[in-house]
Amino acid sequence: LKYRGHLDNIANNTLIGAVNSDNGETNNIRNQMTGEFGKVPDVARQYKAEGVKWVVVAESNYGEGSSREHAALQPRHLGGALVVTQQFARIHETNLKKQGMLACTFAEASDYDRISPTDRLSLVDVDEFAPGKQLTLRVTPKEGDAFDLKLNHTYNAEQIQWFRAGSALNFLKSQQ
Repeated sequence: LKYRGHLDNIANNTLIGAVNSDNGETNNIRNQMTGEFGKVPDVARQYKAEGVKWVVVAESNYGEGSSREHAALQPRHLGGALVVTQQFARIHETNLKKQGMLACTFAEASDYDRISPTDRLSLVDVDEFAPGKQLTLRVTPKEGDAFDLKLNHTYNAEQIQWFRAGSALNFLKSQQ
């Protein structure tokens, strides 16, 4: 088994089947620091080594067929911070929450089309993260003016504690 073993080996499987909107290919994304294309796990590892958090921007039904815990743990292990999509597959969204990833949907599904692969993304109000309160994603294009998009989430108060602690297990450990 190619991906058998510890988490770092399993993480070699991270998002390798996702189609990149930048080039229409799987497992071939632009490294925003170098401008070169590389395999998803390799680029994610470089970001992690440099302390750069990264974001998955996806169309609808993100996580379909990825109900295993590893599918959510891998991006977290490699330094991912946010998954924003038009719609989640139900089980995967919960798994992302348990792993301390921020799982959000576009308030307007068409906003997916407003983001380019070279845009820089940041959450401007994550410190105000609360149940039922939208978050704001600032999109800074390579050229042109920055703009804000609204994101929805389904986190309750306990799940927000998981996020702040880095995962549900980290939160539980902190309660002992």
